[in-house]
Formats: sequence, C-alpha cells, structure tokens
Amino acid sequence: MTSLEAARELLSEFPVVDGHNDLPWALRAQVRYDLDARDIAADQSAHLHTHIPRLRAGGVGAQYWSVYVRTDSPDPVAATLEQIDCVRQLLARHPEDLRPALTAADMEAARGEGRIASLMGAEGGHSIANSLGTLRGLYRLGVRYMTLTHNDNVDWADSATDEPKAGGLTAFGREVVREMNRLGMLVDLSHVAATTMRDALDASSAPVIFSHSSARAVCDHPRNVPDDVLERLAAGGGVAMVTFVPKFVLQAAVDWTAAADENMRAHGFHPLDTTAQAMKVHRAFEERQPRPVATVATVADHLDHMREAAGIDHVGIGGDYDGTAFTPEGLADVSGYPNLLAELLDRGWSKADLAKLTWKNAVRVLDAAEDVARGLQAARPPSNATIESLDAPVG
Repeated sequence: MTSLEAARELLSEFPVVDGHNDLPWALRAQVRYDLDARDIAADQSAHLHTHIPRLRAGGVGAQYWSVYVRTDSPDPVAATLEQIDCVRQLLARHPEDLRPALTAADMEAARGEGRIASLMGAEGGHSIANSLGTLRGLYRLGVRYMTLTHNDNVDWADSATDEPKAGGLTAFGREVVREMNRLGMLVDLSHVAATTMRDALDASSAPVIFSHSSARAVCDHPRNVPDDVLERLAAGGGVAMVTFVPKFVLQAAVDWTAAADENMRAHGFHPLDTTAQAMKVHRAFEERQPRPVATVATVADHLDHMREAAGIDHVGIGGDYDGTAFTPEGLADVSGYPNLLAELLDRGWSKADLAKLTWKNAVRVLDAAEDVARGLQAARPPSNATIESLDAPVG
C-alpha cells in the first residue's frame, strides 16, 4: 500500500476536521449568495476551492465554516447574520452531505452517518460590536468559535497585523473571553497579536484554539504562533490548526506578498479580494514577479515543529480555503488533504498520530469547552458588562 492509499484509508475512519473555510465569504463576494450560480454539489473548480465532491475526495468529515465579514463593513453584525444565513441555506440545500453540528456529539453523529459536520466560526471580534448580548446571540445561532480579531485591532484586543493599542486584551476583552468560556464558545487566537494570545491564555478557563495559524519559528510572520504560546496552549489542552496560506508558511513568500498587496491597493483592490477582477491584477503581478511556491512539504515542516513544541494532542488542520488567493502545490483545494497525510506518513507519523491530527484533537477541544461551560453556567449568570463600564477612555 502506498502512503497516499494509507492516508485515504485512514481518512475513511478519521476524517479531517478543518478549522477554517471561507466559502460563505466567497459566495457573498462572487455571486451575492446566489447559490444556483455556485451550486457546490457540482464542479466549481473554476471559481472556488470548495465544493462537495472535492470535500468528499479530500476526506473532510467536519468543517468550521467561517462567517467572516470585513472589519470595514458598515454594519458588521448584520453582515455576520447574512453569512450565518448563507451557511444555513447551504445546509438546507445539501442535507445528504452536510449535517448541522453544534456539539462534539453532533460531530461524532455526523461521522457515523457519513455526512460532513458543519459548524460555524466568526472571524473577528468586530462581529459583536462590543456587545456581550450580541456574542450570546451569535452563539444561539450556532457560532462555536470567535476569532478575537481579524487583521485590524478591535476596541478591546490587538491584532497581529495592526499597530498595538490595547497592549493585548483590555478589561472588557478579558470579559469577552470569560463570557465565551461560559457559553462554550471556543476562543480562537488566530490573527491576534502575541500579547493578546498570552492575555487570552491567562483569562481563559477553557482550552483555546488557533483555527488557522502556523509556527512562527518556521516562518517568522506575526500571524503565526510563537513557541512559548504553543507550550502554554498545550498546557491548557488547546489545539493549534496549521494553515496552508503560502505567505504564512514560506519565509520567501513574506516579502513577495507585501509587494503584491501594495500592487493590489495601487489598483484599487483590497489585498484579500479574490473576485475575478482582483485575481486578474494578482496574476499580472505574478507574471512580472513570480511568486515563491509553497508545497505539501512546507506545511509538513510546520506540523513537525508544532508537534515538537506542543505535542501530538494539540495539533490540527485549518486550511483557509476560499480565503486565500494562492495555495501550496499539492494542496490546491479541499481535495488535497490526503497528500499532506501521505507526506506525514513518509516522515514517520503513525496512523494513531494522524487520527489525532485529523479528528480526535478537534473534537476533544470542543467537548472540553462544553464541559467547562456547564460548570460556569451553574456558577454565574450571563455578563451584562459594557466596554464603557470596564475600559477607561483612551486619550
């Protein structure tokens, strides 16, 4: 049996839980949620990284669909609700393949049924507009993690890619984390500054996750996780889910990406824009300045390091498909996960190791968050704190 055949066999029993997929945003940006125009039951490879046949080919058994909205959205709460509605429409259209999931038990039930457990994660604290009531509303609608920031700071937390303002988490930011713990909503530390990571680990009584981040020791990008944080993550029972985005996993891609982003801005596009017009600008730049190419081995290097720093019980996968313009060779779309597992098998990872990477760790961490929440809900009521009551005005 080849390594690729062995990988596929393993995935039939322990499929991938992927921590982050931006399909809902791609559907919003490309066709404004016209799901007939992007029917994911059919081949959408000309437009998307994700459709159901490729999810099946990739051995995906659970997916956190990101309900991301841009930080400059005029009404981020409404936009987030529209994203949630998009996911619900997808579930209603494809019940034979996609199963709604709110709990670790739901994930296991979906695996038993041969369906893809579908969960949601909100990408950025701007989606709650400084309101704990809104946070609870998102939880009731099915959101099971929130990334504390996206690329820009929020009023109560610093982002990895913005100028520091809060110095990590403010008092209200710590209250957000505590309320997420009380709800059973996973605290996601992808995108946040290292100071915010450490403050959140201090504040959280439940395991935390990185839904799509890699190792800073392997690629020195602020979006990645320092070793001391990986060690603390493990001590708290959390999971760091490696991302495939080339500019976060390949050091040579960091400078190239900065130049490509500036080129996008010069042409009037947001650097994260993946519409056809924006991609035309991207491709023209790439023809002039060929981009450094990441591979399956590049991603495996990160997993090797993350396993060494945090331990096999604390690693996972969060590809960020449909949220990135470029992908590594061998991981072009959601059908590529077997290639990564085959590479890890060739490096000496056991089948037991891979079962933890793909399925067991991600299910365990949600179950642990649910357990913490049961205790907290018995001990204290919902928090009605406001940012005004906890954070002194700045300036």
